[in-house]
Amino acid sequence: MAAEAILVLLLFKNRIYRTLPAFSIYLCWCLVSDAVLFFLQSLPPITYFQIYEIQLLVDSAIMFAVLVELAWSVLRPIRSSLPKRSWIGIVVLIGLAGLLLWPVAGLTLPAADLSQAGRNFFRLQQTTAILRVIVFLGMAGFSQLLAIGWRNRELQVATGLGLFSIVSLAVSVAHTHQMEGPQYHWLDVVGSASYLGALTYWVYAFTTKEAERQDFSPQMQSFLLLLGGTAKTSRIALAEFTGSKSRPKDH
Repeated sequence: MAAEAILVLLLFKNRIYRTLPAFSIYLCWCLVSDAVLFFLQSLPPITYFQIYEIQLLVDSAIMFAVLVELAWSVLRPIRSSLPKRSWIGIVVLIGLAGLLLWPVAGLTLPAADLSQAGRNFFRLQQTTAILRVIVFLGMAGFSQLLAIGWRNRELQVATGLGLFSIVSLAVSVAHTHQMEGPQYHWLDVVGSASYLGALTYWVYAFTTKEAERQDFSPQMQSFLLLLGGTAKTSRIALAEFTGSKSRPKDH
């Protein structure tokens, strides 16, 4: 919570919230929710779990917005040339990816006797973690084409999210092949330590000056603009087709 509080202060001090508002909201939410859950530990386990479920739903919704924001922010050099609602395409793509990953996320259930609510809870955690890893690997793998580097905020945020998500997924897989015992708890400690490592990395990254965004290569600009133009043409064609079917035929 101390690391989260420092990060929130840095977000406002360096005005990072202006370029990454969803990520800023996410960190504020993490700080508040962690503090609330910490002070509610004395509640009965069932009540505490119900509150934790609500926290996870809100957390996942904000994280979805963060992933959309990162993908949209990467396109900053050419956003003025894209259709105004191109970000909706990013929302759809990430949403479809989440739907495809939902059944895959259930392959690493830690226990066979989990209730349906517990299974959905676990799948939501895993699906969100896998999406974070995919966004991180995509941005890191295509960083040269996307004209971003390790000193750009977008890649710094994605790196922190991706690294602690990879550890979290590894811990979940290890749990499926492990009996209950002291070592079960220590694996969870490793997962918590990876999140603390991500927070520490962000504190370091946000105290350094961000590198200026570079323009895309002409080939990359043409490719992205072509995708944007194709999407716009498809929407217009679909709207015209729908309108023509709704109009009464002349006799």
